[in-house]
Amino acid sequence: MSAAQNKEKGPRFSEIRNAKALRDYVVDERFEAGVQLKGTEVKSIRAGRAQINDAFGRFERGELWLHNAHIEEYAFGNRFNHDAKRIRKLLLHRHHIRKIAQALNAEGRALIPLRMYFKEALVKVEVALCTGKKLFDKRDDLKKKAEVMEMKKAFKFRR
Repeated sequence: MSAAQNKEKGPRFSEIRNAKALRDYVVDERFEAGVQLKGTEVKSIRAGRAQINDAFGRFERGELWLHNAHIEEYAFGNRFNHDAKRIRKLLLHRHHIRKIAQALNAEGRALIPLRMYFKEALVKVEVALCTGKKLFDKRDDLKKKAEVMEMKKAFKFRR
């Protein structure tokens, strides 16, 4: 097999990430959740046509729901194509749902999707219980990042 043939057999994308999540939130606890999708949504995700930067989870009617996740309409779909911004159900074990519901109701936390990926043939979403960062927290992160970069440069120069 040539290199070009190997490339074609690989996945079309590795994962869809939420770029804003780690900048705006302190991640406390992570969970892997399934998502209830339609067929055309899965095809769009396989093509990498999804975005979860503005998405969040909400506890309603005893279930967890994913809001504001944008999955583009499938280009070759027909009249049964899905709505791009529809609300999708998150699939978790009952004890995880109970734990997340208690955290969302009692504390000032949010349920934020960090990444969307395929696990074998299933679409999974890594969601996390997060606490919002204040402006001074973001500044501290930038200072730490700059210090680490300076240390790396100094060690590189010493070699």
